[in-house]
Amino acid sequence: MTHYNFDEIIERKGTNSVKFDQLKELFGDEHLIPLWVADMDFRTPDFIVNAIRQRCEHEIFGYTFGSDAYFQSIIDWVRYKHDWPIERDWISYIPGIVKGIALAIQCFTEKGDKVIIQPPVYHPFRIVPENLEREVVYNPLKLDERNGYQMDFEQLEQIIDNRCKLLILCNPHNPGGIVWNKETLIQLAEICARRGILVISDEIHSEMAYPPYKHRPFASVSNEAAHNSVTFMAPSKTFNIAGIVTSYAIVPDPTLRNKFYNYLDACEMRDGTIFAYTATTAAYTYGAEWLQQMRNYVMENVRFVSDYLKAHIPTIKAYPPQASFLVWLDCRALGLSQPKLVELFTKKAGLALNDGTMFGPGGEGFMRLNIGCPRETLEKALNALKKAMDA
Repeated sequence: MTHYNFDEIIERKGTNSVKFDQLKELFGDEHLIPLWVADMDFRTPDFIVNAIRQRCEHEIFGYTFGSDAYFQSIIDWVRYKHDWPIERDWISYIPGIVKGIALAIQCFTEKGDKVIIQPPVYHPFRIVPENLEREVVYNPLKLDERNGYQMDFEQLEQIIDNRCKLLILCNPHNPGGIVWNKETLIQLAEICARRGILVISDEIHSEMAYPPYKHRPFASVSNEAAHNSVTFMAPSKTFNIAGIVTSYAIVPDPTLRNKFYNYLDACEMRDGTIFAYTATTAAYTYGAEWLQQMRNYVMENVRFVSDYLKAHIPTIKAYPPQASFLVWLDCRALGLSQPKLVELFTKKAGLALNDGTMFGPGGEGFMRLNIGCPRETLEKALNALKKAMDA
């Protein structure tokens, strides 16, 4: 068995890395410790690199298509990870999950229609429909100090009218790190099916659910969910290959599938790149052991952050993620305005985190921390934050 070294420090500056090389542009300081955008600082696993290298040796990169091995790797992986038996016809490559959301909105709604999101939530869920001239309607999550975030179904029923056509679900939830339980997803599916609202389920963090939590694909929880949803998945977050663009859609319902995939065909959006097919096949064929080791390492990072804050900065509370390498930090006890909170992290501590308000209502007083990095980096960052707090 190969032992993977997640403590390795890899220099990423000068590689056109969004996370590192846009610090000056986006945060005003190129010397910050970057703990923001959701990619990891771990080396891409060898079996993916070797598969790409082997494909490069052919030295012709013409038009290509998804092979039988590509589709079978997705089918086998989804069954292995999520106990969800899917069929080849249900699957289509898409050029990124945010792009997939935009394409689904264009396919299934009209200008002026309403799109429901559940803030605080991944900010493109708001930005994309607004840019497409749809009205965004909020169904805010309820924060229970003991049980974390919960869906507010009573409020959801109240805001739905005949202009509400689509709901974008974050499953698992970003930034809250919630693995939604089956009962919650079944209830959401029942309401949306009854009220004629299509569910678009972003499940990009699904492969990182930590024990004892188990991810359940939305479309797998009930018949209503299967026939009223479009699911988006990808190996990109899990295997740190976001730059290769490896996303895919799964649509069980034939009527929805025909409409959406015909739309994608018309836009020529269903054809992946050589390296997307190659990387996905390799990740899902050989990736189980690497994923287990990576999750174990990140779980220790979660514990490290939680223990450090309790011991040294008790006024900041971490919500340990049930999935993903993103930690939602509750800084409300500091009593700072959001600009002052951001200033504390950025200018005083020298850290680049995501401002909680970018995730919409409910994000005030919060910051999002990316812990997909060597523990040495994380310890350095938390020490800097403690020093800034002490000062």
